[in-house]
Formats: sequence, structure tokens, C-alpha cells
Amino acid sequence: MWNEIFEKIESSYQEMVDTRRYLHQHPELSFQEKHTSQFIAQQYEEWGIPYETNIGGYGVVATLNGGKDGKTVALRADFDALPIQDEKDVPYKSTVPGVMHACGHDGHTASLLGVAKALLPYQEDLPGTVVFLHQPAEEYAPGGAKPMIDDGALKGVDAVFGTHLWADAPVGVIQTTKGPFMAGADRFEITIKGKGGHGALPHQTKDAIVIGSQLVTQLQQIVSRRLDPLSTAVVTVGTFEAGQAFNVIADQARISGTVRMFDEDVQTKIIKTIENMVKSACLPYEADYELNYLKGYPPVMNHRKEAELILDGFTEVSGIERTEEILPVMGGEDFAYYLQHKPGAFYFTGAQKEGHVYPHHHPMFDFDERALPLSAKTLVQAYRLYQQENGYT
Repeated sequence: MWNEIFEKIESSYQEMVDTRRYLHQHPELSFQEKHTSQFIAQQYEEWGIPYETNIGGYGVVATLNGGKDGKTVALRADFDALPIQDEKDVPYKSTVPGVMHACGHDGHTASLLGVAKALLPYQEDLPGTVVFLHQPAEEYAPGGAKPMIDDGALKGVDAVFGTHLWADAPVGVIQTTKGPFMAGADRFEITIKGKGGHGALPHQTKDAIVIGSQLVTQLQQIVSRRLDPLSTAVVTVGTFEAGQAFNVIADQARISGTVRMFDEDVQTKIIKTIENMVKSACLPYEADYELNYLKGYPPVMNHRKEAELILDGFTEVSGIERTEEILPVMGGEDFAYYLQHKPGAFYFTGAQKEGHVYPHHHPMFDFDERALPLSAKTLVQAYRLYQQENGYT
């Protein structure tokens, strides 16, 4: 049966490509994915698979009950896009100005739909239950995973698995870790409130640019001078906005950035240090400030047993050349919330496009569509191996 399911997925390659390209041409931003959600729901409607909509926003949850005893395994795919202009010269280029799928979520959705369609004819022979989690709003905190969980998306679920098409790894390679896999991702926003004035009379002002510049330099020393060298963290300033004219001293400066970490104690120390640095930078100039620190997604912490299933069992899938246990990645993912509630694991499915190596979130981002059936087959394999691990076949 399993070989037949895998063959069915392989034979539906073009259908998955067509689905992916349709979604790529019609992207929707986080929390705005109304039509994408309707598209997903329509597929399950046509196949006769029970589903629910508006789960935690625009989330769609479909359920396929097998005819044999077994566990309930959830498989997740996200479907939101990013506020980036698509600069690729391809037939499936985004038709929405300033919005594109620059991270592979269109492929995640196509793969999971492919899994559902392939499993349906074998429903009576399947052990347990498969839950298909189609999640909105992964790209922007507070994200879509937590609202879906709050709406009961994991009710009755025993384990959860998910994959990310990964342009940094070759097609045929699976990557994951046992334990910390992806970092917690926070955001901070700082406003320096000085006193503007004429560029020729600096003594009458409180120069927000000077204060902000000193602060940016200090923030770069948090990791190198305030944390244990064995701790893993990133503090990045992403924006610095100030001033309107060459001869006017700015009254305000706005700074924003991100913090990445794996340890809660490290997070707490970074937050406290940022607060102290902002305060001390403003104090000599008698300037005011506003600091808004937003805790984002927690770290993705894979469960050891489920990660071992991936590392040890995915090479049985045709097309998968090898599995790799890699070092943790500093990118963030709200799949972390699922793993806080249920055993499971998250992994990368290699999707590097030969001759087109652009990173995720780049205007030229694309991936090798041969990874679509591989992604689908590995999700099936995760479900299959978990059932076998628990005595169900």
C-alpha cells in the first residue's frame, strides 16, 4: 500500500506544480489570506474529505479517519506570502504588486494537498487519523499557529510533523536536529525623543541621530561582551530612520531590530541589557525614549524520538539521498507552538534550484519543484513511521 501511495504522489507531480504556481501567482499577506483559504477548502470539498474553516483566522483543518486503529498524526503546511516585489522572469510570477511567495509556503500547501489526495483512496487501510493543518500567518508574529491551537486544531492529536522547503539544501537531502532546531525570534522598536533644531546650532538641540548612532554601536556589543561566549544569540538592527533635511538636527530617531536565541535566560538578559543601554544612551543628553520589546516565536524544539524517526527512516523514501543532523538555524518558525503542546518534529526538505541560488525572502527567490513530491512523500513517511513506532501498521 505505501509504495502505491508514494507512486500516486509521484504521478501527481504536475498537479502539485500547477497548484504551487497558481498560489505563487495569487499570493496573500499574513492575516489576509481569505482567497487562499477558500482555495484550500475547495479542494477538500471536491475530494469529500471533512474539513473546517476559519480556525484561528483563515486556518483550514481537514481530517481523514483511517479504517484501522492507530494514532492521530497532524501534518502542517503554512500558506501566507511576504510584502516583497517578485522580480523573477517566470510564467508564474506573482500578479499582485509588492506581494510574493518568497519562502516556499506555496509549495508547502501544494505538497500537503498532494498528501491528502494520495491517501484518500486508501482510507480504509490507513491506521489512525491524519489531520491536515493548513495554517495562515506564519511570517508575522503573533502568527497563525497559536490561534489555531487555541481554536482546538490539536485536539485529539498525538503527534505533529511539518517540513519547510529549503533552498539552502540540495534536492534529495533532509535536514533536522534532535532538540533545538530553529531559534526564538523577537522584535524590538526604539524611539529616541530628542530636540530638533538648526544644524548650525547643535548646542540648542538634543541630537537624536547622535544618540541613536551610539546606541546602535552599543547594541552590537551585547552578544560579544554581555553574554557567555558559549551562549547562542543574535542581535540585529534592521532599520534606523531619522531626519528630513541636511541642515536640520533631527528631533527623533527610530530603530528596530530582531533578537534570536534558544534559551529563556539568554532572552531575559538581552531584554534587560537593551533597556539599560537605551536608558544610558539618552541620559547624558537628557533625551526621552520609548522602547517596545515584542517577544515573538519561541524556539523550535524537536522531540528526540520523533526527530530520530526522520533521520533514521526517511532514506527509505525513493528520491531521498540522505538525511543530515545539522546545527540549529537562527531563523524563526511558529511551528514551535505545536511542539510545545504535542510530540513531533520539524525538518527541512532540500529544494535548491540549480543555477538560481537566492536566499529565502529575496525578490528572486524560487525553488526546485522536484522537491514537491519529495516533501509530500516524507510527510506520509512521518505519519507512517509514527504509527509503526506505536505498534500500528
